[in-house]
This record gives sequence, structure tokens and C-alpha cells, in this order.
Amino acid sequence: MFSTSIANKWQPIIKELEAILGKNAVVKRKDELLTYECDGLTEYRQTPALVTLPKTTEEVAKIVNICNKYEIPWIARGAGTGLSGGALPLKDSLLIVTARMRQILDVDYENQRIVVQPGIINNWVTQAVSGAGFYYAPDPSSQIICSIGGNVAENSGGVHCLKYGTTTNHVLGLTIVTAEGEILKIGGKVPEMPGFDLTGLFVGSEGTLGIATEITLKILKTPDAICVVLADFNSIEEAGSAVAEIIRAGIIPAGMEMMDNFSINAVEDIVATDCYPRDAQAILLVELDGLQVEVDTNKKKVDAICRSCGARNVTSASDAPTRLKLWKGRKAAFAAMGKISPNYFVQDGVVPRSKLSQVLGEINALGEQYGYRIANVFHAGDGNLHPLILYNNAIEGSFEKVEELGGEILKLCVRVGGSISGEHGIGSDKKCYMSDMFTETDLETMQYVRNSFNPKGLANPDKIFPTPRTCGEAANANKVDYKGIQAF
Repeated sequence: MFSTSIANKWQPIIKELEAILGKNAVVKRKDELLTYECDGLTEYRQTPALVTLPKTTEEVAKIVNICNKYEIPWIARGAGTGLSGGALPLKDSLLIVTARMRQILDVDYENQRIVVQPGIINNWVTQAVSGAGFYYAPDPSSQIICSIGGNVAENSGGVHCLKYGTTTNHVLGLTIVTAEGEILKIGGKVPEMPGFDLTGLFVGSEGTLGIATEITLKILKTPDAICVVLADFNSIEEAGSAVAEIIRAGIIPAGMEMMDNFSINAVEDIVATDCYPRDAQAILLVELDGLQVEVDTNKKKVDAICRSCGARNVTSASDAPTRLKLWKGRKAAFAAMGKISPNYFVQDGVVPRSKLSQVLGEINALGEQYGYRIANVFHAGDGNLHPLILYNNAIEGSFEKVEELGGEILKLCVRVGGSISGEHGIGSDKKCYMSDMFTETDLETMQYVRNSFNPKGLANPDKIFPTPRTCGEAANANKVDYKGIQAF
């Protein structure tokens, strides 16, 4: 339970919250609060003071208004699968957890729209509409457990983002509760709304502008035909060349994923797909979809391109069970690393496709320099890397070294013309590297936008932006002067 001093401080707040939500929807016991002390980035931990479990937009608004009244920092949290510390609590903060907001509010097949609450699991959207011949395209590897609200906050991607884009390309409208406790509807069911694109601004804002409570998503017709091509290579360079040549040929696959030898053997040890050759230095998975004639034509082209780039073997599958088997190892790659190492740390920098081979070579060199194994699994089509650094947190000082190595990988991505994040967000993990990618003016402008929505700085404070307190060395090294811009 609370200590006496904390109980005295929070008792009036707890009473107000319980009057709105009921006693079972306000988590306050210390042992129960431990469930919420971190997200998927488990190296960063902080127990919140309180957790609330609302069911409606109106309840969320009332919680936010109470937070404003008592000036309590608050953080929105979905399924807790984020990998950048975006849902990390602060000391004496309150979490607004959307786990009970799991209703499908409307389905409009004629206009290819579905309206959901933020706690709906990603894969549930496709399950809800698949019987009518539709699906929801964004598919993070965690899609069986991650929630739509979290996908909106981080602008999540997935295997199919190459052709269909990330979450922002599939969100048409939002009902949000602003950081000031107001209920606001932005966007709508029409794809091209006049005025400022506030929906685009909100998606990917990581809970710093408010919390989405109703989300209008675009659903797509299930393709007439789908085929997955698996090619294995003697080198990463050959596989990288195949990626570039496929795009150069004018083919836009639904997804194009690559795994290195380390990753191949890790997933085969755990998942045993028996599809991935253990001696291959790289495999390339290419999913093609569309009309049957289009898929058949592109399959032949992809086969020929891969072989011309040095592929040893090229196989393909069009039936659903075999396609799923080919994807099984890639989808289970993160879990496989958890089986072979006590801990792993993942980044998601982005590089131009033309730089893939160079960057992968430099990442492996960095791993050798720091003394850590790195498995490379990534969205090859759009250059979104997911290097997994394996380590043992029981060894004192290991995480600090791994964190430094991860930072060097992000800096490398920026140097070759890429980005420090493709889909995992900035959160607590990458904020110290924002000034490596953005100028002083860029950061100031972003803070102006944030402060206009979040003037008290109570909504997900201390995330995204570097501050002298948390990133002093990084900020000073780049001579960032916020000139009075309020940073939390």
C-alpha cells in the first residue's frame, strides 16, 4: 500500500478518480503498480503513483482535468509494447491506461472505414473485417499484442509499410482529449480534409499533444493474389543489391525483409521453420500482392533479379499456410533473441537503400569494437534497420556500454542521410540524439507546437526532446540553446 505521507498527498485525488471510474479502475497498491513501471524498453523503469483504467472519452477527459487541477504529470499507455520508453512513467505521475477501451464503434465497408477505441489490438482490426474481404495494412511484429492507440502514438509500421505506408497513412480521423482536458475531433471519414492536417500532426506525437480515444482507420480490400518469394544469398551485399534492383525495376512489393546469418540461425533454433538455409549469409523475403496476373508477372521478375544478384536458391509460396510459415521466422525474430540472450537492446534507425551494405558492415564492426553480438533484422525495402544488441544486464556496466553502442549506430544512420527512428519513436531512449539530426531551429519549432497543445507540460513530459537536465552533454556538444522554450 501507499506510505502514510504519499497516502495523505494523493488521498483527495484518489477519491475524485474513484468517484468517476469506480474503485476497481484506480490502481494504487504498490505491488500492482509494478506492472506499469516500464514498457518494452525494460532497461528504463519507474513506478507511477497511480494508474487509471477509463472506458470512455468522457472519463479520459475528466482524468486529464483532475491532473490539470492538481498539476500532476500524466502519461498515456496502451499495451506497453513500445520499444523506446514512450510510456515510461515519471516519479509522482499518473498513467492513463487504455486497456479497457476495446470497442469497435463502427464499421463502414462501403467506404472502407472502421472506428475503434485505442485499446483495440492491432490484429483484431483485420480479424473483425476479414470475413467481409478486408484487412488493416499496418502490421508491426507485435501486432498480436500491440494496441492501435500505441500505434497511433508512435506511427508504427511493419512488414507492409513499404507499399502501404505506416500508421499515419491509414488514420483518417481522431477524437482526442487534449492536454488541457478538452475533447476535440480532428480529421474525419473523408481522406482529404480542408484546413491544417492536425491528424497528421497528432499521429507520431507520442502522447505529448494529448490522447486519442476514438480512431477512424482505413481498411483495404484483401488482394486477389498474394505470393511470398524467399531468396538466400552468400553475402549481405548480394541481398542488398537485389533489394535495389527490385525497386529499380518498378516493382513495389507489399513487403521486403532481410535477415542476416546470425538471425537466421537464431530463429531456426527456436521456431524451426525449416525454411531458412542455415549457411546463408542473408535471406530476402519479398511479398507480392495484387491481381493474379500482376503477381505472376512480378514473381518471375523478382526470381530473375535475385538470381542475377547472386541468389543461390529462390522459392515461392502462394497458399496461405506456406506463406505464413515463410514469415514465421521473421515475425518471431525478437522473441528468438530473447531465448538465446538474457537481454537485448534494439534500435530502429533508417538508412537509404543504397547504403544498406555499407551500414550493415559498419554496424558489425561497431559490435566487434564494443564486444557485443548484433543480429540484424530489418525492413529492407525502406531501409528501416532493427539491430538487436545482445548482452547480459547482470554484468555491471554492460547496459551503459550497449546504450553507447546503440547511440553510435543511430549517429551512423544520420551521417549517411537517414533517421534515428523509423517506427519505434523517440521516447526516453533516443531524445539525446535529436540534436544530431535536427537543427536548433527545428527543435525550437517542434517545442512551439508541443507547447501550444500542452502548455503546462503535463502530457508525457520528458519525452522526445533533449533537455540540459537529461541530455546535457549532447545538448552542449551541439550548442542547442532553447531560448526560454519550455522543455519538460
